[in-house]
Formats: sequence, C-alpha cells, structure tokens
Amino acid sequence: MTTPSAPSAAGRDLPHPDRSEIRLEGVLHALADPMRLAVVRRLAAGPAEQSCSALDLPVSKSTTTHHFRVLRECGVIRQTYRGTAKLNRLRRDDLQALFPGLLDSVLAAAQAEAVRGA
Repeated sequence: MTTPSAPSAAGRDLPHPDRSEIRLEGVLHALADPMRLAVVRRLAAGPAEQSCSALDLPVSKSTTTHHFRVLRECGVIRQTYRGTAKLNRLRRDDLQALFPGLLDSVLAAAQAEAVRGA
C-alpha cells in the first residue's frame, strides 16, 4: 500500500510506494521516456537533492509535473517539500536492493548513447 512520506514542515505530504511495492515494469516504464530519463540522469550527476526548478525541462509546467509524478509513483524518485521547494532525489538504495545494477546500467547506456550522438 502506498504511504505518504514523513510530514513536512509545510504539512504537504506526497505518496510514495514502499520499497516492497516498487515493480520492475513501473521502473522501466518511467525510465523509457526520454524526458524522465533526462531527469534521472541529472539527479544522478548532481547533488543528492535537487529542486524541480533546478531540473528545468523544455516542456510546459503541467508536463513537467506529470513526469515527476510518474517517477515518484513508480518509485524511482522521492519528493519532499522544504519550504515552498519540492526537492527530488533518486531512490538509489531501494532500486539497487530490488534490481541490482539496473539503475547504473541504464545510466551507463544513456551516457553511451549520448556520446554516440543518438
């Protein structure tokens, strides 16, 4: 069952799947979209937590919100409010425990593709 994250100072909680609820097909679905994969690559390459605005995407705000929601609901990221900012971080430990090497393999493949210019 999906449970809300720990209460935030602003009182806004976002639902996240428990580790046991994260499914491979959901993770692969989330990572299959180029825009969501770009978000995951930026999160993996940058600071542990990054705000949505720091991960500026070349799409509308509503589409950006949709992409972050898919990543959160599939268990790829965890979002928490800090003041008015929504911070994002990869659920690397959960993904590694459930699907050893998957995230690193996907990130390496995405980097290799980028280098090839595909």
